[in-house]
Amino acid sequence: MDTALEPHHDGSPLYVSTQHPHLGEAVVMRLRVPRALGELQGVRVRSNPDREPVFAVAQLAASVGGWDWWQAKVTMANRVHGYRWLLRLADGTDMWVNARGVFTTETLDSEDFRLVAADEQPGWVASTVMYQVFPDRFSRSDAGESHPAPEWAVPAAWSDELRLDPPARSTQFYGGDLDGVVERLDHLERLGVTMIYLTPVFPARSNHRYDATSFDMVDPLLGGDEALIRLVEASHARGLKVIGDLTSNHSGDAHEWFTAARGNPAATESDFYYWRDAEHEQYESWLGVPSLPKFNWNSRELRRRFIEGDDSVVARWLKAPYSLDGWRIDVANMTGRHGDDDLNAEVRQTIRRTMVDINPDTILLAESTNDASSDFQGDAWHGAMTYANFTRPLWGWLSEPLADAGGGLGMAMQTIPRYDGWQFYAAHRQFSAGFPWRVRLGNMNALDTHDTPRFLTRALPGTLPVAVGMSVTLPGIPVVWAGDEFGLTGEDGEASRTPIPWHAADAASDTIELYAELIALKREHSALNGGGIRWVHVSADVLAYVREDASQSLLVVAARANVEVELPIETIPTPDAAEQLFGSLDLAAGTDSIRISGSGPAFAVWRTAGVTAE
Repeated sequence: MDTALEPHHDGSPLYVSTQHPHLGEAVVMRLRVPRALGELQGVRVRSNPDREPVFAVAQLAASVGGWDWWQAKVTMANRVHGYRWLLRLADGTDMWVNARGVFTTETLDSEDFRLVAADEQPGWVASTVMYQVFPDRFSRSDAGESHPAPEWAVPAAWSDELRLDPPARSTQFYGGDLDGVVERLDHLERLGVTMIYLTPVFPARSNHRYDATSFDMVDPLLGGDEALIRLVEASHARGLKVIGDLTSNHSGDAHEWFTAARGNPAATESDFYYWRDAEHEQYESWLGVPSLPKFNWNSRELRRRFIEGDDSVVARWLKAPYSLDGWRIDVANMTGRHGDDDLNAEVRQTIRRTMVDINPDTILLAESTNDASSDFQGDAWHGAMTYANFTRPLWGWLSEPLADAGGGLGMAMQTIPRYDGWQFYAAHRQFSAGFPWRVRLGNMNALDTHDTPRFLTRALPGTLPVAVGMSVTLPGIPVVWAGDEFGLTGEDGEASRTPIPWHAADAASDTIELYAELIALKREHSALNGGGIRWVHVSADVLAYVREDASQSLLVVAARANVEVELPIETIPTPDAAEQLFGSLDLAAGTDSIRISGSGPAFAVWRTAGVTAE
C-alpha cells in the first residue's frame, strides 16, 4: 500500500502556524493535497468548539511540486480544540482526513487532530534522547564498594548471576550508586544521549526503590544527597539533563507517613491512604501488593507535602542545590483513581503548576502503559511512557512469535504476535492519533525498559538497526535502556535489570557505535526534532515515511526483508539530489518514480530539500 499521494496534515509547523496557541487566537491550518487527486469542489476544516461542529472554508494557497496547499483559519475556542479536514472530490465523494489517516466515511471526534492551549513545554523536549539508569545495576564507585548491604538485601558481586526467585528478585543488591554514574558520563557522551532518567533514588527496602521509605533524602546507599548534587552538576557541565522518578500512586509500607498512620486513625497522615477498616490496619495497595500502599489524593495535607507549593517533594528536588530537570511519574494512569474517586487530572495539573513555579524549563513524563491518550491532552504531562503506540507494534513486527513473552510489555495473554507491516502501521497510527502533536513529540519511543523483556531477546536476526533507527526517526523521545547498547538480553523486566558489563565494552563496540551513529541522526537533523511525518509506503516487510520541515526532508525506509519499492516522484522534493545519511539500500530517481532496492533487514535514511508551500 503506497500512501505517498494521500492528502496530509499533522501538527508540525509546516501545517499549523503556531505550536502554542492561546485561547481566542486565529490559527492558520494547511492541508497538502496531491494534484493527482484531481480538481476539488471544496475543502473545509471541521472543528468542534464547545462540542458543536463548525466548518471553516479553506482556500487554495499554493501549488508546488505536484501538491496543492489549502489553507484556512480556525479560532482557538477551547483548551483542547479538535479538528479534521473534509475534501469534496469532483465526483461528489467526501474524503475525511484526521489523525488516524484518510477515510471516505465520517470519522470520530476522538480521532481528530488537536490544538492545545496550555503552558509551553520546554523547547528541548522534541530533541531529547533519553538514557534510562537503574542505579543499583548501572555502575558501582569505590565508595559504593564500601557500603555494607542493608538488612533487607541479598548481597551480590557485580559478576553474580541475577536471581529471579522471590523475594531475591527484588532484594538482590549489587550496590551501584550515583557516583558510579558520574564515572560513566564519558560513555553517555559517546552515545550522544541528552538526558539521564534515574529510576527512584529515595531510600527503600528493595533494589528497585519504588517502595520509598521517605521522599526527603537520597538513599545513603547511593551516596546520599551530595552524590545526587555531584551527578547533576557533572551532567549539566556536559550538557546532559537529569530527571528523577516519583511514585505518585503509592509509597512503601515502611514510609514514614504510612508507619505514622497505620493503626493510628488520629494521625495527621491517616488520610494519606485508603483504609479498609476503622482501625487503619487493612489498606488498599497497588495491584494488591502489600508493600505499596495507595495514596488517597483527597487529602489536602498530602497534596501540600508532596506535590503543591515551594516546600513540596516535587519542588524540593527541582531547586538548587539538586536542580533536577524534571520528573517521570510512576503508575501515573492509576494515580488518584480508586472506586468513585478520579482525581488524576487534579494531581497531574498540580504537579505541573508546582514545577512551572520552580522552573518552567523542566519536563514532566508519566507512565501509562496502554491507551494513554485520554490523560495526555497537554494539560500537564509532556509525554507518555507507554507501550501501545510504539513498543508493542514494533515487537510484533520485528520479533519472533512467542507464547510466553514474560511480564512488562502488556501483550495480550503474555504473547508476542507476529505482525506484518500493515498491522504495525495500523496499530501505531491508531494509538498515536489521540495525542496532540506536541505531546506526541514527548512520548517515549522505547524498544524496552526496566519493566519489560529486552528487545534483543526475541528480535528477528539483523533487525536491531531497524528497531533503533525507527526509535530515533519516528516522532517521540528515543530511549536507551542501560545495557541495550551492550547487546544485553532478558526474558522479563526483572531479568533485564542486569548489571552493566563494563568489562565487555570493547567486545560490544560495534553495537555501541550503531547506537551512537543512529542517535547522531536525531541530534543533527531538524526534521527529526519537531518536523512532520508522512507515511509513504506500507507492505508486509517494508515501511517508509518522510520526516520534513522547511529546511530538509528525510526519507526513511525500514525493512525486515529484502526491499523493492517504487514511489511516485512527488514523494520527496528533488529526489535526484538525495544524500544518503545511513544504510546501504540503493535509491534511483527516474522521470516518474523513485526506486529503492537492496537486501534486508535494512534501515536507510536519505536527505533532500525542505518543503515549501509557496
